[in-house]
Formats: sequence, structure tokens, C-alpha cells
Amino acid sequence: MRSIELFAGGGGMALGLEAAGFKTELLVEWNSNACATLRRNRPDWNVVQGDVRKVDFTPYQGVDLVAGGPPCQPFSVGGLARGYDDTRDMFPQAVRAVREVRPSAFIFENVRGLARPAFRNYVEYIRLQMTHPDFPLSANISWDKNLARLQRFHSQKGKDRLVYKVFQHFANAADYGVPQKRHRIFFVGLRSDLDGEGWHFPMPTHSKGGGLVFKNWRTVEDALKGLPDPREPHEIQGHIFQPGARPYPGHTGSPMNEPSKALKAGDHGVPGGENMLRHSNGKVRYFTTREAARIQTFPDDWKLEGAWTEAMRQIGNAVPVDLAKVVAESVRRYLTSACKPAAFFK
Repeated sequence: MRSIELFAGGGGMALGLEAAGFKTELLVEWNSNACATLRRNRPDWNVVQGDVRKVDFTPYQGVDLVAGGPPCQPFSVGGLARGYDDTRDMFPQAVRAVREVRPSAFIFENVRGLARPAFRNYVEYIRLQMTHPDFPLSANISWDKNLARLQRFHSQKGKDRLVYKVFQHFANAADYGVPQKRHRIFFVGLRSDLDGEGWHFPMPTHSKGGGLVFKNWRTVEDALKGLPDPREPHEIQGHIFQPGARPYPGHTGSPMNEPSKALKAGDHGVPGGENMLRHSNGKVRYFTTREAARIQTFPDDWKLEGAWTEAMRQIGNAVPVDLAKVVAESVRRYLTSACKPAAFFK
């Protein structure tokens, strides 16, 4: 099965899709360092650097899966949370890609801040656009008036040919074996003309304390196993000590015996508290890029391009590889079981 990805970043989603059995046809990303990372590690991937708004997706019509993580800053609790008034809101481009590609399925990921009450109506607007990507929005009216038009259209049913069953699900990456408490919302869409085995979001495999059918959450200590103190001599790529870490109220680093706090990217350097390790004696230091990559479940041979701040930004923006894999595997199983009408694209 084939996939394309928007907002590819440093490759977390792409690696998860690859591990789930999808062949990457296209990766779109604007950041030059992230593109360099993708090209260095996978020279055979088709990486397009540039503004996603200028990319024509129609040549990829018929690809099985469209995926991506639209920039989270418009909805992040840690940002200004301007939402639909933020020029970085790229959900309209995600919908356009679905409309032009007409894939069998899509997977989009974002921060849980998108579920804040202030964005409730806009999330419904996103969901209905994903459900009816062919619906013609009007550029002459506000998004909430377009929402009303979409709601009326949706209630009528059967008026358009391209329809998706859209599922929203909140997931904590720690519940899926990622050594990080990373809460995210997923939008998963399955084209309505497909009839596969009943799909559901993957069930958690881990929990705090484990027990019954669950394994224990993986901790920072589990993730860093085998890595020496970065201040000691070694030859591990990206495992370089960075001075200057300090705690401040509300940002005290991640203890060794728990999953880490959610790693963050930051627009102006590396955020302190979320990207620090806190030892039992209270001392803190920054995670190295190799340690942060392990916390995001990147493989050790994945090399990140750019200075430390740029590499950490790629890691902080990434979808954890193992979480992307388990979601993509569930979608792939569904598509494998589904009957795809031969005449759909004619």
C-alpha cells in the first residue's frame, strides 16, 4: 500500500507508516533541516521542500493513505492558541489533499489542546470537511457560516460521491509503549464506499502500574538504557551534553522512573522543563538529541540534521514512531480486508 504525508517534519509519522507496511510516495515539509534529515536517512524517499499550499496533490490520486500532523501551535496550550485565526492553521490543506488524492483512508494527528471548549465548533467544522471533502466552501463568508452550510448538507445525506467515516480519538502515547506522556488527538478517516472489517482505534497495551492485560508504562530509564552519561567519552552520534539547563516553577524536568513529560519543540529555542532529565538528587540536565529521539521511539541509526536546537525542534514536533506504527497498522488491516470498488476513480 502507498502513502503520502504532509507536514512530515523529522520523520516520526513516516517511519511509523513504513514500519506498518506503507510505501512512501511523497513527503511535503517546509523546514530545510527536517528535509535534510529525511533525505539523509531515506535517499529514496520523494521529499518536497516548500509551502504545502503550493503543492498539487492530484498526481497522487489513488494513493491508499494520506497522513500528517498539521502544525499544532494554533491549538497548543503552550502557545497563543489563536486557532482558526492563526495563519499556521493548515487543516484546510489537509482537507484539500484528501479531496485531490481521494485516498482509501487518512490519518491526521494534533495536540489535545484542539479539544478545548473554545475550539469545539471549529473541530466540528474540521470533522465535517473531512467527512465531505468535495463540499464547496464559500470564500466570501466566515468559517462558522460555512459550518452551518456543512451541517445542513450533512443532515441531507447522499448528496456527494466522496464521503469518509471520520473517527476522533484521544490517545496518550505512554499507553502504547512510548516512554512519554504525550496526549494527542487523531482524526482517522475511512472512505465510505469501502466495506472492511469493523475498525476501531487500537486498544492500549500499557498502563501506569501495569496489571491484567497491560504492561507497565515504559520510563525514561527504560528509554535511555545502554546510553552512557553524555559527559563521559563515547562515540554515539547526537549524544552530546548541552549546558545551561535549570528548573523553574512548573518546569522541573522528567524523573527517571516515569515516562517523560511531552517533549516540546519551541519557536524560540528549546523549552526547558519538558526537555530536561531530573535525577533523584534534584539535579537536572537537558536531554541529548539521541536521548530525546529514543523517547520519541526513533531508531538509533536515525540521524537528525541541523544544530542542537533544530534537531530538538524536529524531535519535539514529531509523532512518536511506535504510536504512528500501531495506528497505521490498524488502518492497513482494515484496508486489506476491504473491498475497493474498481469504478471509483473513473
